[in-house]
Amino acid sequence: MNRLGSATSPYLLQHAGNPVDWWPWGEDAFAEARRRDVPLLISVGYSACHWCHVMAHESFEDDATARLMNEHFVNVKVDREERPDVDAVYMNATQAMSGQGGWPMTVFATPDGHPFFCGTYFPRPNFQRLLTEVHNVWTGDRETVLRQGAKLVEALNANASLPGGPVPDAGALELALTNLRQSYDAERGGFGSAPKFPPSMVLEFLLRSGEREMSGRTLEAMARGGIYDQLGGGFARYSVDARWVVPHFEKMLYDNALLLRVYTHWWRAGGSPLARRVALETAGWLLREMRTPEGAFASALDADSEGVEGRFYVWTPEELREVLGDDDGRWAAGVFEVTGTFEHGTSVLQLLRDPDDGERFERVRAALLAARERRVRPGRDDKVVASWNGLVVAALAEAGAAFDRPELVDAARSAATLLERVHLDGGRLLRTSRDGRAGAHAGVLDDHANLAEGLISLYGVTGEPHWLRLAGSLLDTVLDRFADGSGGFYDTADDAERLFQRPQDPTDSATPSGQYAAAGALLSYAALTGSARHREAALAALGTVSVLAPRHARFAGWGLAVARAALDGPVEVAVVGPPGDPRTRALHREALLADVPGLVVALGPGEDDAELRGSGDALMPRGEAFPSLLEGRGLVDGVPAAYVCRGFTCRMPVTSVEELRAELARHA
Repeated sequence: MNRLGSATSPYLLQHAGNPVDWWPWGEDAFAEARRRDVPLLISVGYSACHWCHVMAHESFEDDATARLMNEHFVNVKVDREERPDVDAVYMNATQAMSGQGGWPMTVFATPDGHPFFCGTYFPRPNFQRLLTEVHNVWTGDRETVLRQGAKLVEALNANASLPGGPVPDAGALELALTNLRQSYDAERGGFGSAPKFPPSMVLEFLLRSGEREMSGRTLEAMARGGIYDQLGGGFARYSVDARWVVPHFEKMLYDNALLLRVYTHWWRAGGSPLARRVALETAGWLLREMRTPEGAFASALDADSEGVEGRFYVWTPEELREVLGDDDGRWAAGVFEVTGTFEHGTSVLQLLRDPDDGERFERVRAALLAARERRVRPGRDDKVVASWNGLVVAALAEAGAAFDRPELVDAARSAATLLERVHLDGGRLLRTSRDGRAGAHAGVLDDHANLAEGLISLYGVTGEPHWLRLAGSLLDTVLDRFADGSGGFYDTADDAERLFQRPQDPTDSATPSGQYAAAGALLSYAALTGSARHREAALAALGTVSVLAPRHARFAGWGLAVARAALDGPVEVAVVGPPGDPRTRALHREALLADVPGLVVALGPGEDDAELRGSGDALMPRGEAFPSLLEGRGLVDGVPAAYVCRGFTCRMPVTSVEELRAELARHA
């Protein structure tokens, strides 16, 4: 057992029995490298990463390779999900050196942490040669190595962030749509060629913009392809082909949270039965397979089971007949396109069209799902990441409201409660927990921003003011600790561990960038509270969107979605009335179902917002007095009412669902 045996990260624990003398990331490893006068070998990955497992089996479990590593290097293993800051700075270096990135990421660095050679996966023979060559260069030509590392760090810091621009206007958003059309795959949905990743944030922007062709075609293609689990629900990480047929089988929490929210919004925009089914199945998968005993949500499911990628999910015609009998087996093979689309004659299940016999389909699917449950399941990374759980809170709360599923809202509330109880430490978030115990690593920008976004959504659905107060506290931390002084945000706090570069990336990746996530939460919070400080910070953070929109819109999807909401106001709806009154509930539900970009909803008894403000006026940033959206809004002739507003300027209140629907249609 090496030094990883006491780690809380499931990924690090996977390597605790390696013959490699691994160190966890930390000053002790740096001090050991200085003491031995050897480089660091930093290996970065995550538990659901297929090629991380391959390199582990080939090299890190091999005694001969481990001897080379232990003799010539101090070896540091990093879980990128625990330390996104470490991952970000070394990924920048890897991409700058090699022109590409990915995991496992393999970085050779000086004892001060300056990278001088970077790569990703190396087969064992290549890796052994590389270890020897790096050692020879370190001992024989160290000045060149040190000079190369210093130049790389200097270059990375010189190009650390995008220049800002003006707040995006309607013209900038139209340029973004034009740019997206240029890479849109009209035949198969999505953008670009293989591999294809779910473009969740771009889809949100398209839906908010009323662009139905690109969004609808992509959402349908993903839902009917192999990237979607046609038996159990939930999406795989990406498709290795351009047709969404064969996925990379790992399932990530963040993908499914983002996609649950997007499919809910697609249904809200047009009532698509496919959108409803996929949203509810994905929510069911989250509750069934990803929920932890403490009430939050685990990070990922592996791609592999029994050492083989995808084995849990794929089928042959013979297996279908064995489970279903000859007649149903042949029928199922046709319905699910079981024609050998994957390896060794197996197929990933697709559903390219709705079956003509719905009752038979449900019976067949239930039988196949029950049979699949008897297979060896993929491993689960059960650590709880604050940021990704924030995404889940927003998605489950909104899906629960949209589809009238209170159990989904309850699950969102439970996750938020766990995050507050376990992850919140002195007003600051810790990034991870496991088994109800917090990890040691500080939360980064997207932890605070995505959780604030989720809490604001939860407040809008439940009307429970505690969640809005907590979101305000998190956003004050964002403004006080992460701001860069020029309208943007760093990804780490001002008192975080110092790396060779302070990470700052305004572009989206698999999740919204921390900067755009912060902008969205700040904008919504300002709309609910009237805080000019929060709105001004939100708009300033969107400056890079104007730079990216004309040529790189795919990397600014969430910023574009937030900008669309800002241009629309966003629209604010205050629903006031006794909480148990069915008329209050009807108005509230109508508001939540509105297809309006970035709409925010406040729910309360009206007039007196003392409960919302809470003890000590906790809603107020830095003691600054400002109203809430509910303040001064009362019943109309004793009847529950809804106020539709922009910038706290409201139209005449309405008291019927029909009147509210007509008011909201003005902004759709």
